[in-house]
Amino acid sequence: MIKQKWRIPATRGLGFRLNQGQVVRVTDVEGEQVADFIAFNANDLSERLDPGVTLDALGTTNIKPGDILYSTTYKPILTIVADTVGRHDFINAACRSEMYELLYNKKEHASCFHNLNQAIAEFQIPAPDQQYPFNLFMNTVIHPSGKISVERPLSKAGDYIELRAEMDLIVAVSACPCSESACNGFVCTPIDVEIM
Repeated sequence: MIKQKWRIPATRGLGFRLNQGQVVRVTDVEGEQVADFIAFNANDLSERLDPGVTLDALGTTNIKPGDILYSTTYKPILTIVADTVGRHDFINAACRSEMYELLYNKKEHASCFHNLNQAIAEFQIPAPDQQYPFNLFMNTVIHPSGKISVERPLSKAGDYIELRAEMDLIVAVSACPCSESACNGFVCTPIDVEIM
């Protein structure tokens, strides 16, 4: 049963509350679209979803239903309930205007950093120096040489991931605005978010 549903337009962001025990479904509407996902403990904003801690706790970059995502203090913050893609990213920081200037020679570009900061500002959460999201549907490949490349997402239209909140959360999601690389299949499209 769906309690709330939003469509995040291409290149934009969204912030919302997610209560302990609720499940959020994030859906790639048209396919090959990354969604940057961050979450804060609603009762202690100094605690947040931490991709680095999660990698440390799980010992793998390949998550599956039943796996727990961890906070900055190594507490369970979200649990993967369902996942139709199986390829997401914990490594890359949120894109930001400085990245577009360095890598693509483009200034004042829309970014996940801006979208996420704008979304959390509605909840009086100050912008951090950098956002380190759980990058849903991002296909990051680590080659034997150690080189890292971001390839086209494996997600198809209608693919989704569901996450259950293990504490009361404030969540923000950005429909990544990068059309300059394979990150979003070179085209930015919407993301659906539903609280179940």
